[in-house]
Amino acid sequence: MADMSKLKKGRGLGAPPPLEEASPNLAAPEVAPASPPTPLAPAPAPLPSIRRDGRTLRKTNRTVAFATRVTQDFDDRVREIAEQTGLKIVEVLEAALAAYERENHAAR
Repeated sequence: MADMSKLKKGRGLGAPPPLEEASPNLAAPEVAPASPPTPLAPAPAPLPSIRRDGRTLRKTNRTVAFATRVTQDFDDRVREIAEQTGLKIVEVLEAALAAYERENHAAR
């Protein structure tokens, strides 16, 4: 059993501050006072080309999560193929499914 006698006692948060020292934020209004209206600036001219960030360029429109357990050998082989071909892992799996369907539909 653990020896609890060595733990320091009484080092908690201490007594709470008196109400006089507490913040008066509970008595403040919920809505901040409105600031004076600012004049609207003219709309900026449209940009000649759309600037896209890196995530937009990598967007694949794949929205369904697909998780499964595989052997370490299978994982290594799929990742190696993806790295060698410059494809995403999902693209390797999609190509494997297409090849499987071609092979099985041709046999029927």
